[in-house]
Amino acid sequence: MTFQINERQDYHALNAMLNLYDNEGHIQFDKDKLAIHRYFHQHVNQNTVFFHDLKEKLDFLQQKGYYETEVLKQYDFTFVKKLFQQAYSKKFRFQTFLGAFKYYTSYTLKTFDNKRYLERYEDRVCMVALTLAQGDQVLADRLVDEIISGRFQPATPTFLNCGKKQRGELVSCFLLRIEDNMESIGRSINSALQLSKRGGGVACLLSNLRETGAPIKMIENQSSGVVPVMKMLEDAFSYANQLGARQGAGAVYLHAHHPDILHFLDTKRENADEKIRIKTLSIGVVIPDITFKLAKHNEEMYLFSPYDIQRVYGVPMSEISITEKYAEMVNNKKIRKSKINAREFFLTLAEIQFESGYPYIMYEDTVNHANPIKGRINMSNLCSEILQVNSASEYEDDLNYLHIGKDISCNLGSMNIAHTMDSPDFALSIETAVRALTAVSDMSHIGSVPSIEKGNQDSHAIGLGQMNLHGYLARESIHYGSEEGIDFTNIYFYIVTYHALRTSNQIAIERNSYFKSFKNSRYASGEFFNKYTERSWQPQTKKVRQLFEQAGITIPRQQDWLELKTSVMAHGIYNQNLQAVPPTGSISYINNSTSSIHPIVSRIEIRKDGKTGRVYYPAPFMTNNNLEYYKDAYEIGPEKIIDTYAAATQHVDQGLSLTLFFKDDATTRDINKAQIYAWRKGIKTLYYIRLRQTALEGTEVQGCVSCSL
Repeated sequence: MTFQINERQDYHALNAMLNLYDNEGHIQFDKDKLAIHRYFHQHVNQNTVFFHDLKEKLDFLQQKGYYETEVLKQYDFTFVKKLFQQAYSKKFRFQTFLGAFKYYTSYTLKTFDNKRYLERYEDRVCMVALTLAQGDQVLADRLVDEIISGRFQPATPTFLNCGKKQRGELVSCFLLRIEDNMESIGRSINSALQLSKRGGGVACLLSNLRETGAPIKMIENQSSGVVPVMKMLEDAFSYANQLGARQGAGAVYLHAHHPDILHFLDTKRENADEKIRIKTLSIGVVIPDITFKLAKHNEEMYLFSPYDIQRVYGVPMSEISITEKYAEMVNNKKIRKSKINAREFFLTLAEIQFESGYPYIMYEDTVNHANPIKGRINMSNLCSEILQVNSASEYEDDLNYLHIGKDISCNLGSMNIAHTMDSPDFALSIETAVRALTAVSDMSHIGSVPSIEKGNQDSHAIGLGQMNLHGYLARESIHYGSEEGIDFTNIYFYIVTYHALRTSNQIAIERNSYFKSFKNSRYASGEFFNKYTERSWQPQTKKVRQLFEQAGITIPRQQDWLELKTSVMAHGIYNQNLQAVPPTGSISYINNSTSSIHPIVSRIEIRKDGKTGRVYYPAPFMTNNNLEYYKDAYEIGPEKIIDTYAAATQHVDQGLSLTLFFKDDATTRDINKAQIYAWRKGIKTLYYIRLRQTALEGTEVQGCVSCSL
């Protein structure tokens, strides 16, 4: 089907023609290119404030309170002018209408009345580079080159807020643990409000809260359990947002062996009573190995009172390995317990996921076995890729801190795998990205939540992510999930890990400083490096070997790892955590990438926009001649996606946001099988469960508010 195009046809209509084949049955990519041209001609150019030169523009934006004067004061104007000229000389062009539309809708600086644009894409890139470089001209120059070339893309909070006077934080999301007392609950709700208004998604740990009916001050049947706390948190997140730019968003995690686990899951049922139904709060379940083993043998699984665990062991439930202590706790009469059938638990889990896509899953023992840092990981974040050690805070009666514990913030940005493989200096691209994310950590001072501030100061943790895996594989005529596709994923992440660690080690040497708990880590003992020094990691397929050779990318040898190990043991690394792969959404569109390391959800993806309806996005590098390499996630199926993620997971110190996709005829058994397969393959977390909706021509997707938008 075709339509006649005339000069007055608007850009949205042109973009929509991506979803209509021409007379020869071809996708009309040219119409999307024309939509970009029309968008700038009819809308952007007419609504952009004109300045005669850069100095006039920067002076105006500082004087009127749009830009932070402190950022530009770090540099001589001659350098700033040169940097902007460098950015504009790259002749950046948006590759899709959605990319341009997303940028001007969600990222660029606008007048305070929201009616006119004050920045082009190049201006935003320069202000991000100048902000993160903190006066370092060399780093600023490198950052402009990496971002404008599409190799590195900071996450939304960083890309949106850098350099702006009226802004939120540069940090993507936060993780808070809640202890079993009213002071901790009250303080956490306040912290959630404070963090939400600054633009971050917030996850809270509920596993330590006493169960419904547990005693309070030794009086039985007094506790209301976790659901009322969930309701309070949901209200807090609904109330707070970042200057109206981003809605507050939250998640809560609960251990599978908590007595309230079934009530927790019931909050997401479609027919749940309004008194308990949770509509906007995301939920996640922490599952240890023992739960799978009990289900395998069709045994009962015991649920243990956190109140009693605290009394018996002297530590909260989140600090206990349920797998290790399971038999001991079953036999301990001092710990109250109830039981449910393990298989029925997994069936319930799948039923809820079938209805709502929730809960997320964290495989507790897999995560902690892989954790190189001393301490336990007991929760994840709103997008299930942040996995870091936390510690409890203690409070006075007036909610002041008696002891400031360690909560978590995540500083994210992603490499575009296709462009990074094209980089003239792969190692320098990774180094620049790590230094940029480290700057976000260095510049983040969130005094309103001291436990977040302490966690950031102690760990300098970052999350370097990746996106456009499917786009790159298709460009190189490799099927997603194939032997070559998995081989590439393995070696690519292997090389990134080496250069990320090497950069963090360099920063530690330069600053004569390392993260606080380094000496007790597997990095300090050298144990972390064994898997790289005891065997050779090389491509297993001819095609993948050729890809790295043609790109001029050197694959680290065992000797390289031995030398890095020696340096790290001697000098440390600056960042406690280095990698995490978020889902990526809007930043993928402006960067012309496939999301994260997922396969595409549709060749022509449909995004719902509240004001303009649907916007269409063609998969990167797709042409009418290479469509065979663009099978969508529903066609590819969960096993190949899990295999791909497993190849990457073995090199990533934190997590990878992994969504599983099922065809519309999938059953709860199919979901359970995929959960078990992921556990066996060493996957750390699962994000959403998605079922294909046959009523749609394409696939409408909703992204993670904190990480992907």
